[in-house]
Amino acid sequence: MGVAVGGVILDESLLLASNSPQHENPSLQPVADSLLRKLRHSKIPTGISCDVGLSDDKVSLLKRLATLYSFDCFILNESSVDDAKNEIMLAWGDTGGSILYVVSDKKKEFFPKLSNCGWLIVVLRSLGQESAAVTEGGSACENSIMIFINKLEELPSTICHINRKATGNSVATVGYVMKSSREEDFAKRGAFPLYPTQNGLMFMPLTFELPLSPQLQEVDVVLHKATDEIMSIELKSRTNFSNRIVYTSGMQDLQRYLEDHPDCCVIDSFNNIYPVLDRLEIQEILLRLEDLKTEGHSTIRGPHFLKVDSFKEPDLLQRMSEAKLSLPSIVKPQVACGVANAHKMAIIFRNEDFKDLSVPLPAVVQEYVDHSSTLYKFYVLGEKVFYAVKKSTPNADILMKLSESNGLKPLVFDSLKSLPTAKEDQNYDNDNCSKATNSCVDLDLVTDAANWLRGVLDLTIFGFDVVIQEGTCDHVIVDVNYLPSFKEVPDDIAIPAFWEAIKKKFELKRSKNKQQTLLFDKMISEDGVDHCICVRDQPCSVHFGSEI
Repeated sequence: MGVAVGGVILDESLLLASNSPQHENPSLQPVADSLLRKLRHSKIPTGISCDVGLSDDKVSLLKRLATLYSFDCFILNESSVDDAKNEIMLAWGDTGGSILYVVSDKKKEFFPKLSNCGWLIVVLRSLGQESAAVTEGGSACENSIMIFINKLEELPSTICHINRKATGNSVATVGYVMKSSREEDFAKRGAFPLYPTQNGLMFMPLTFELPLSPQLQEVDVVLHKATDEIMSIELKSRTNFSNRIVYTSGMQDLQRYLEDHPDCCVIDSFNNIYPVLDRLEIQEILLRLEDLKTEGHSTIRGPHFLKVDSFKEPDLLQRMSEAKLSLPSIVKPQVACGVANAHKMAIIFRNEDFKDLSVPLPAVVQEYVDHSSTLYKFYVLGEKVFYAVKKSTPNADILMKLSESNGLKPLVFDSLKSLPTAKEDQNYDNDNCSKATNSCVDLDLVTDAANWLRGVLDLTIFGFDVVIQEGTCDHVIVDVNYLPSFKEVPDDIAIPAFWEAIKKKFELKRSKNKQQTLLFDKMISEDGVDHCICVRDQPCSVHFGSEI
């Protein structure tokens, strides 16, 4: 058992670009911003050290960075290490762990003094100085005094590795990958700490800038938003959906790794997220909500719908009638996310509105439900269900007035950016309608539907939108999505539930792996035959170095 990282100090030699001409303003290393964003929300105290010999411009830049990212700034050189140690102690107090000092190997003369501080030293090798002893992939290499890394991007995984050694097997490491804006949104709410949570999770960012396999050897759980890495989807093909999606090369590498390591806990399986990428498939799944009908309860269902391959189909209107669709209707691309224009939609009011409609094909024509401008966003985090109430599009009569003011044209919009809304004088009675629909929200019914969807989709974290139809009080699920932000739920409630959902999925997977191992051992002991079954008794791989 080692010592966990209680604080991180980044030497200026890591952050400042060394090739800037003398007459130009100082600049940062290309990857510095990404690293600083991750450390800001790591829940580990972080500081930047400045050498007393730096120019005023460089010191000013480093101090601005420290202020921007809520870091401390310390003056530190060979002659002032002891003073800096005292200053750090005053600023951070007892951090409960060791200080990790990260420095470039260009300051080798500084190493002996740092080693005497009792700090953990991480050294970034200069380009061309990588040791041949380092394993392929550029992962960190330790000796008794220092840890060497070849790229700055390796620092988060190095911190997790040190913390994992300090905490032993009581902590599960979650490797996560998603686009930077989504990662920032989760991280700033405290969802991705590099230090263990109270329920024994630690989060490590995965990056496609480094070989993936060495990173995955550090983690027990993989959390991904694969839809952030989709390059294209071909829906005209009749092949299996998984064969119609083209991911980035990095996500393809991750997919292959998970296929080769079926015992690894992943949230969630690529196969399990495919239905929520296809609006037609999710609509067909929602048809089975009929099974939840009970006497004395409202109905929960999906909207009536029809797949359309061409808006010029001669029998389109007849097919709509057979599908119980009337106007107005909402038209959505069949591809639900991950590609351009997946959220480009239109509300149509007349038969001729289909002519020259700009919604991408194939499309799904969906029943437009009058719902008093009120949308209920439900979030499923493991076994817990939360919801929030949001403003939505107005009823059809008000939308018709909007269309009339627009020359009776279809209302075309991007659902991620803006929705058709009524003017204040056009929705004067919406407050009363909202209160009426709120009073008839059947939370037991929707919770049953959430549990049903969790079982059918086999997803750990997902969301769905419900509107309540005026008059009938039908609860209509109009959208289902994977790994939503659930930002409408207060962080002090949502983030612990998020962690708990991940932890329970990991424990369930580990238990299943052990049961399979026991079964395999029993088969071997009973017949003595070496069966061709590959099962491992560990979550993912060998570790580096050791409501409603």
